Amino acid sequence: MTERLKVALLQMDIQAGDPEANFRHVEELLQQAVSGPEKPQLIVLPELWNTGYALDIIDSIADREGQRTKEMMSAFSREHQVQIVAGSIAELKADGGVYNTIHVFGPDGAEAGEYSKIHLFCLMDEEKHLQAGGELGRTEVGGEQAGMMICYDIRFPELARTLALQGAKILIVPAEWPNPRLNHWRTLLTARAIENQMYVIACNRVGTSGSTSFFGHSMIIDPWGDIIAEAGEEETILTAEINPELVAEVRGRIPVFTDRRPDLYKLG
Repeated sequence: MTERLKVALLQMDIQAGDPEANFRHVEELLQQAVSGPEKPQLIVLPELWNTGYALDIIDSIADREGQRTKEMMSAFSREHQVQIVAGSIAELKADGGVYNTIHVFGPDGAEAGEYSKIHLFCLMDEEKHLQAGGELGRTEVGGEQAGMMICYDIRFPELARTLALQGAKILIVPAEWPNPRLNHWRTLLTARAIENQMYVIACNRVGTSGSTSFFGHSMIIDPWGDIIAEAGEEETILTAEINPELVAEVRGRIPVFTDRRPDLYKLG
């Protein structure tokens, strides 16, 4: 029997172009997350928390091969026996490109998954400064299969469906989703949960970066599409408990996956 999982989302402000400040802030928030009355089993961070969207200098401030992030998150997860989806970071990889990459760490401190954003958002000039990933993001959370997407990825339902077909019961989404598109954020995340009958755990940032402001509203959505926890527009640690067994129940009651007709679907 799968245990219920306590989840904490670190909805935080990010200082664009200042990794030192961001690492210090994340350390503080991680400590707060595990110091409450009920320690979470899973902690999730937002997108590009180490640098923000300082794309004009991203080559010089990206975490080289993710080393600093890996050392900090591995040590923390091992010390506190908690799983961490370390949001995403700007990472300078060995091929010389900068990628928007998630690293996952198990409660033993070992790395348990990696995903680099595959859909780059041209409206924020991502394609001019970042390299796109070439593989899907998969990991395990509490013994259950989970998929990973980053921000703009949620506009591509075929990606979420592919992860679900490959066994994912939980979808984890770090983001820097800006104003004024709160309705898009809530609707797209809810749609991904309903159509794939899976949990969606989405951690957004708050604050401003240049002329862009970010509204937060991190949320956890169950396989029925019900929002079981949603933050406001301030920094906070959003917590909730999920029950992965609900996924099988929902998929059994409305057999979407059994009733699919992939022989008739034509994807361009």
